[in-house]
Amino acid sequence: MSTVARLDVATYTVPTDAPEADGTLAWDSTTLVVVHAVADDGTTGLGWTYAGRACQTLVQDQLAEVVVGRDVLDVPGSLEAMVRACRNLGRPGVVSCAIAAVDIALWDLKARLLDLPLCRLLGQVHQQVPVYGSGGFTSYDDAQLRAQLELWAHELQIPRVKMKIGQSWGTREGRDLRRVRQAREIVGPEVELYVDANGAYSAGQAVRVGRALADAEVTWFEEPVSSDDLAGLRQVRAGVLADVAAGEYGYDLTYFARMCAAGAVDCLQVDVTRCGGVTEWLRAAAVAQAHGLQVSAHCAPALHAHVAAAVPNLRHLEYFHDHVRIEHLLFDGALEPRAGVLVPDEGRAGLGLKLRTTDAEAFRRG
Repeated sequence: MSTVARLDVATYTVPTDAPEADGTLAWDSTTLVVVHAVADDGTTGLGWTYAGRACQTLVQDQLAEVVVGRDVLDVPGSLEAMVRACRNLGRPGVVSCAIAAVDIALWDLKARLLDLPLCRLLGQVHQQVPVYGSGGFTSYDDAQLRAQLELWAHELQIPRVKMKIGQSWGTREGRDLRRVRQAREIVGPEVELYVDANGAYSAGQAVRVGRALADAEVTWFEEPVSSDDLAGLRQVRAGVLADVAAGEYGYDLTYFARMCAAGAVDCLQVDVTRCGGVTEWLRAAAVAQAHGLQVSAHCAPALHAHVAAAVPNLRHLEYFHDHVRIEHLLFDGALEPRAGVLVPDEGRAGLGLKLRTTDAEAFRRG
């Protein structure tokens, strides 16, 4: 039996390549907390979460003590031990993100010890994972938006693209609609066009905007209202033609079960870096399937490709600008899309990724 010898953890903050904003938030950097799970024979698994530096403290002070010494192959057991150890801290938010980083690293470690790509270890259903280009920030001017959309739709030949709307908490509907019409002109009639309001609208406003978006053939309306407003999501879903999506802020199975049972979405979003890792991502996908729903992997394409390939009810994976840039900047093995899909590298064990520590050092915190 191989056991977990230690967890190494570090935090990195990478500035954006331009000011970025959506309907409810603006930012100029992205932080990731990277975990290396090291077995007693020196084999190392890699995982991370896109969250705050507090995750590093949680891994060091709460999670390491219940994971170190456990059987490397018993990843669900390690997850359960972590969840129990954090009972009095509260599961949602930072705690779940920290758990996710460790869980991902443990799955990567297990696959490396067994010399299998992670998708094969999990049970591969799909050889290819469809992706959609994601960005189109409200802070972009027309030239920036055009350049990004042309890159995805024409150069990379990704047949699905998503942009942000709901600028300034939904107070600039006219600009939102103009930019969507501009996007349709740029990508042409054959590319699917998605929008994401990040919860900026009220339910009635979202229905009005959603109906106007039909002229641009928008087929995906993400978080038209707050993802906590299940009744509002259901109201929008009933009032627009586009599919309504939400779920990226799900941190436990109860959240996903409530959203599915409420009839709030047409497609459930699940984020492996937030929901508790690979173990819980697979369980959330099963919850969605039990309700007749597909799942969409939220952001972090380098981490999602293998787990997304392992569920039958997958719709697609979000190829998010910030995370794509960071993953290619800091990690060897980050995948490139080909004709709108990512293909997990079955020639490498685990996730097939390696942190370039020298490159990452410039962004390390503390």
